[in-house]
Amino acid sequence: METVHNDRSVVKNLILGFQHLLAMYSGDILVPLLIGGALHFSAAQMTYLVSMDIFMCGIATLLQLKRTAITGIGLPVVLGCAVEYVAPLQSIGNHFGWTYMYGGIIAAGIFILLVAGPFANLRRFFPPVVTGSLITLIGFTLIPVAFQNLGGGNAAAKSFGSPINLTLGFTTALVIVIFNIWGRGFIKQIAILIGILVGTLLAIALGKVGFAPVSAAHWLQLPRPFYFGVPRFEWSSIATMILAAVTCMIESTGVYFALAEITGRDLDTKDLKHGYRSEGIAAILGGIFNTFPYSTFSQNVGIVQLSGIKKLRPVYYSAFLLIVLGLIPKFGAIATLIPASVLGGAMLVMFGMVGAQGIKMLMKVELNNRNLLIIAVSVGLGLGVTTQPALFQFLPAEAQTILSNGMVVGSFVAVILNILLNNTSLQHKVEE
Repeated sequence: METVHNDRSVVKNLILGFQHLLAMYSGDILVPLLIGGALHFSAAQMTYLVSMDIFMCGIATLLQLKRTAITGIGLPVVLGCAVEYVAPLQSIGNHFGWTYMYGGIIAAGIFILLVAGPFANLRRFFPPVVTGSLITLIGFTLIPVAFQNLGGGNAAAKSFGSPINLTLGFTTALVIVIFNIWGRGFIKQIAILIGILVGTLLAIALGKVGFAPVSAAHWLQLPRPFYFGVPRFEWSSIATMILAAVTCMIESTGVYFALAEITGRDLDTKDLKHGYRSEGIAAILGGIFNTFPYSTFSQNVGIVQLSGIKKLRPVYYSAFLLIVLGLIPKFGAIATLIPASVLGGAMLVMFGMVGAQGIKMLMKVELNNRNLLIIAVSVGLGLGVTTQPALFQFLPAEAQTILSNGMVVGSFVAVILNILLNNTSLQHKVEE
């Protein structure tokens, strides 16, 4: 009987891990598709890039899950390449070449490793009003991404927002909501997976899924260091990547605290240091294997909140599944069959839950005038530049890259305003 129970436990954890994988898979493959397309990669190069990115996501996740003497935060967190890196990597790749792009990634990873300790000691600059604002902002700035996928993925396409795409997206979202309300036990925990599967099956029935990517994919792709060339280093490329890395570290801090609150765990400076170091090592490996830097995936907060699963084992399964998919592109291609509109429906619920988790964190903050101002200005600016990035079109390209990113602007504004408004010693000086 004990063996049967263990077998059922393995199956349940495997399915829950698969749910984590599906929820973040679109984000994983989005970055290599965007960067590979911008840099005009060939089909063979794109296949390697996508496969190795999935493989490295699994490795990076394992680095965070497994606590060692120097690495691993030990929270149910999944790592992937953050969208904050897309514009800087495209700019470096187009202006200097691929090898400088990977040099910048390695340099950013080394930087994260070196500043992990000092950055963790800056914890006092990230009180609940800052992290809550950041998590709220992360969720709400990603909602437009969910709606773009829900409409079909490409807003310029004639089929964008077609009745079929809307049907698939909103059906997926509705199924997830229904199973979260009326589902019980394990069924409720895998509501997102059920929604994605129902949406995909409906798309197949409507003839919206083609199986060509599976037949065209290879059976095996082994990781190769310096596949696209030996990394080269240049100061402006390094500076750009370091700036993006700092933004991701602030975002990761918010995700760490959000997951810690959900799982009922208190984080200390040592935990944060281990988390940052894991991301630094993952970025260095990404540069060596010519993929990307890796940081926490905000989507994961929504999954943990929705499913109620707070243990690490399902995420371990997810990490191993990512590694397998990365080594076997033909199996990995199966996940690409999920229509963008179906993923958009799932993202709508997940990103909304991320934003709601941020609001929940803010409910514990004393909502005096100073804190309300921090929330209002940081969230307002972050959402504003996300919806209207053309506002800065007359500024230099480097400034546009920074200021058009809502999470960059919102996080820095929240930190600065908190220092100015909630720093007791500073307030005394002003009063004097």
